[in-house]
Amino acid sequence: MVELAAITGAHGVAGEVRLKLLGEGIDALRQHDHFNGGALTLTKLRPDNKGGAIARFAECRDRTAAEKLRGTVLTVPRQQLPELGEGEYYHADLIGLTAETDKGRRVGAVIAVHNFGATDIVEIALDPPPAKGMKAIMVPVTRQAVIGWDDTRLVICEDFADQ
Repeated sequence: MVELAAITGAHGVAGEVRLKLLGEGIDALRQHDHFNGGALTLTKLRPDNKGGAIARFAECRDRTAAEKLRGTVLTVPRQQLPELGEGEYYHADLIGLTAETDKGRRVGAVIAVHNFGATDIVEIALDPPPAKGMKAIMVPVTRQAVIGWDDTRLVICEDFADQ
């Protein structure tokens, strides 16, 4: 399952909810009308003009029901997402991959993908974890740092694997 948004709270009294968008924005949500294995049916969606969205679900009829959904993450199966072009990826595709260097040294596993504004950054839990110091490294997803990836591994430049 791939996470596309999270419900942050109720909006108004008619059962609408505020969404924090986790994907490519509101257009990524509009491609789907069912979330969480069919538990939520999207009936209305609009931007909130603050980088998020306001949504209405058929199963949510009033503010009390909307408040109960706070913290719910909206998910869809990976196979329902559009095919990607060369060099593109979904964060969910990288998480869990074994990380190794271009010299063949195993570093650890990808545990998260962050974006603080400039570019995506993969967080790699070191394996084995060192007795002292940092237990993970962060590597920018750039051509210089991330050589490539497939279904089982992510290859990074040895220079970015220094601990």
